[in-house]
Amino acid sequence: MQIAEILHHDILIFGAGLTGLSAALEARERDPHADIAIISKVHPVRSHSGAAQGGINAVLRFDDSWHGHVYDTVKGSWFLADQDAVRVLCSEAKEAISRLDRYGALFNRNEDGTIAQRAFGGQSRKRTCFVADKTGHNLLHTLYEQAVKQQIKMYWEWFVTSLIIEDGQFKGVLALDMLSGNLYFIRGKAVVIATGGAGRIFGQSSNALINTGDGPGLAYRAGLPLKDMEFFQIHPTGLLNGILITEGARGEGGYLLNNQGERFMQRYAPKFMELAPRDFVARSIHLEIKAGRGVNNEYVLLDLRHLGEEKLNTRLPQIREIAMHFAGVDPVKEPIPIRPTVHYTMGGIDVNIQTETAIPGIFAAGEASCVSVHGANRLGGNSLLETVVFGVRSGIELLKFSQNHPLLPYSEAAVKREVDKLDRLLSREKGESVASIRKGMEATMINSFGIFRKEDLMQQGLQQLVELKERYQTVIIEDKGKVYNLNLFRALELENMLDLAHVIAVGALARKESRGAHFREDFPKMDNPNFLKHTIMVRDTQGNPQLSYRPVTIEDIQPLEEIKY
Repeated sequence: MQIAEILHHDILIFGAGLTGLSAALEARERDPHADIAIISKVHPVRSHSGAAQGGINAVLRFDDSWHGHVYDTVKGSWFLADQDAVRVLCSEAKEAISRLDRYGALFNRNEDGTIAQRAFGGQSRKRTCFVADKTGHNLLHTLYEQAVKQQIKMYWEWFVTSLIIEDGQFKGVLALDMLSGNLYFIRGKAVVIATGGAGRIFGQSSNALINTGDGPGLAYRAGLPLKDMEFFQIHPTGLLNGILITEGARGEGGYLLNNQGERFMQRYAPKFMELAPRDFVARSIHLEIKAGRGVNNEYVLLDLRHLGEEKLNTRLPQIREIAMHFAGVDPVKEPIPIRPTVHYTMGGIDVNIQTETAIPGIFAAGEASCVSVHGANRLGGNSLLETVVFGVRSGIELLKFSQNHPLLPYSEAAVKREVDKLDRLLSREKGESVASIRKGMEATMINSFGIFRKEDLMQQGLQQLVELKERYQTVIIEDKGKVYNLNLFRALELENMLDLAHVIAVGALARKESRGAHFREDFPKMDNPNFLKHTIMVRDTQGNPQLSYRPVTIEDIQPLEEIKY
């Protein structure tokens, strides 16, 4: 394989969702002549940001305070979130909503014209702004329209295969144009990794098929540390096939019922009920099913019938449509069958509040990063907020860096190493299929690192992942064509997922406590003295994760020893 052409841009945006678009727009608005390019393996409006349903958090009401939002977020994180980062998230939320409103986002309104807000789990006030149950879809299209208006260069359906780093300095990326199959070296002064989450590591998930952890996977292999990857959010309410049913359904007043018609959350979170944080609700559902109180021992019910047809059609129209098409029930007349589904990556590339990584010129933001505003459990509505707040921050830093640094020279050897790796993969004639290894990974992750974890199963799962990584070294690309070689792209995605799965496994085994989304049956209590700290993973020369820890940033909110809702 040969480099078809060498391109160059001052600022590279790796990922075209809400984070990447926010970064690009901020840099362009601050400097109309900024040389910016967005690179994405899908068209921007197909980014997974568009699947976010329920809303985006901000304190807008006169009887509320962003300090309260900070407390709810830190408590919801099981005190693992860095409080300086949470302060940034919450204090800049109002401006983020104002920015989106200015761009033309179609937020639902109250009768007086103010932006409507609904209740979401783990919060002491109604803070979630929304566009019916299609919030992410509307925001994504709104920002994409602005990017087109600003004439920002976009390389969509281009697959980034590697980050080129020499002597600890960023030089650019290698990317395959899916349509032509041509390989390009795109030089840049700075890049932000904004590729979203990695839920597809677990197979069935609320995540889009594209959520394969490409950014964190490439960053990890390039030497960047990953943080808190053992924390994967399990959303309480997914259909049996994994499709998400928004928390907004419970925010509007939906009930969770077991097979006896009982609102069972009274047993687990008597104060917050269905609007307890997601980790509480997901475990409660699992325990109800395990206790024999699930329907067909498989699921529970989300009851929206009492909300009425008018409210469902105005506030939750997509949920009604999804339930009818994919579950065969009309929520106006019948409850929706639901069970927990893998949903969100709390960990990611280690960054500070300016979105800087350990390598100058490389930034990361959004779900691909870990700043850390979510800690061990994310509150609903904070993910979209993070994309905008820290997307904007990364745009500021990218522009500043590009204005103060030159386009660095590179060696052909550094590029050739990555090209040769692709050649070896494509030229291999005998070996295993991508599908067989990927199925093994998905089964291992669900069985050993799911909603409940314990030592023996995780040890078994870790060994299986090590074996799968060894088998990957023989993976073959049966399709030798150039145009839309999805077999090749799936193989490259699998390498990213296997590396991240390995990191998750090592971190989960070492964390001998239960905190948020990481719940261990053999260590069921939160252990602040020993584990109120971030997990840091760096890849060694043998390709294995090396574990260390870092203190959590605590400002004025002191951690509790036990959390109740």
